[in-house]
Amino acid sequence: MDTHELHVDTSHRKVVNITEEVLRFCAGKGDGLCSAFVPHATAGLALMETGSGSEEDLLEALRSLLPRDGRYRHSHGSPGHGADHLLPVFVSPSLVLPVLAGEPALGTWQSVVVVDTNVDNPRRRVRLSFLCG
Repeated sequence: MDTHELHVDTSHRKVVNITEEVLRFCAGKGDGLCSAFVPHATAGLALMETGSGSEEDLLEALRSLLPRDGRYRHSHGSPGHGADHLLPVFVSPSLVLPVLAGEPALGTWQSVVVVDTNVDNPRRRVRLSFLCG
């Protein structure tokens, strides 16, 4: 299995498009599966349309579901940090993509994004793994 680790900075954007990196990783590898995984307790991965306002819509939906206030038992870190620890329940920390002839079989408007609402740690890793078919 071929594996590569990406380093992603989420300090300026809470939804970061990593589709180009995934495409480069899969290029020339033939048919198989690409697994993407964020080894963090407060980040996730998603497939979504980008560039049309959907990123802000996603963040607004997450703010509605997971308000950043004092209601959480997990209370260390910045105010509302307990919400960050619930994010992976709603935005999975992993994705598996089919790859055909070295290209992820994404839909026309699908992009792979890192979702990270945690302001305490903007340095994220994404592990990409390719399993030949």
